[in-house]
Amino acid sequence: MHKLTDSFGRQIKYVRLAITDRCNLRCQYCMPAQGIDIVPRKELLTYKEMYRIIRVLTELGVSKVRLTGGEPFVRKDLIGFLEMLSYNDLLDTINITTNGALISKHIQTLENLKKIKNINLSMDSLQADKFHKITRRDVFPEVYKTFELLEKSSLHLKLNVVVQSGFNTDEINDFVQLTQDKDIAVRFIEEMPFNGNGQRNLQETWNFNRILQEITSEYEITEVPSKKSSTSKNYQVKNYVGTIGIIPAFTRTICNDCDRIRITSTGMLKNCLFDDGVFSIRDFLRNGASNEDLKLLFLKLVKEKPKNGFIAEANRKGNVSESMSTIGG
Repeated sequence: MHKLTDSFGRQIKYVRLAITDRCNLRCQYCMPAQGIDIVPRKELLTYKEMYRIIRVLTELGVSKVRLTGGEPFVRKDLIGFLEMLSYNDLLDTINITTNGALISKHIQTLENLKKIKNINLSMDSLQADKFHKITRRDVFPEVYKTFELLEKSSLHLKLNVVVQSGFNTDEINDFVQLTQDKDIAVRFIEEMPFNGNGQRNLQETWNFNRILQEITSEYEITEVPSKKSSTSKNYQVKNYVGTIGIIPAFTRTICNDCDRIRITSTGMLKNCLFDDGVFSIRDFLRNGASNEDLKLLFLKLVKEKPKNGFIAEANRKGNVSESMSTIGG
């Protein structure tokens, strides 16, 4: 069986699939207050198209899929799609990224789908008023309830915190403290310019080193071994149950071992978060492509994967200004 391998010898084992470009929140680091121009529903991949794409990718060696949005749970019958996807015998792991406002009633169902291993919950503040300021929506009680339910569930919980200058940097060590008695992974993510406007003018740059410096000002930490392709560098406070990680999403020091591709909700293949799209898989399918055609296309397109995110950004036709909700968070 052919494996998806890029021109640098990296085997692609992981795909991030955006279920929708729609979201029920309006996080300031993701989109403008008025939202984004969502695409007509007919332009979104159907669940059958998504299933077919993932099936072909698993036949080429992909073993893990992460479902993102927008917010995945705003799309009707997501649970049915998860059940469908679970029938793929070549797929080992299904992970989900969510803002947590809509999923609490589905947690038991998710636990019963054995291929669902990790839930990444986006929660950028532990303070209700600040959470409202960041998300522009008053849903902190629902999200915090989801956090508590997931922490008690059999699912592995990763708590994603986008570190935003002027908003939540004073809470970094409050999040670290959560790992004292909770078996969770708190991951601090460098802010990126995918907010619908472009890079913000910041008085302070909160990059990997600055975040690490803030943590070590209060805690003694040791590094935790991570998989070669991990997006985060991980640590643990002595005698704490959980772990912490820092994702250098903007400084991009993790690119050399990248084993991922992305497919947006409209079926655009992205070899890198920072490229502006490689090829419309949706149109290829709707023009009658067979599964064998699709395999050959993926094998060809992955060879175009850039060495790192800086090269991908340099090759773009325009500046980085999309919404993360459009790309797939």
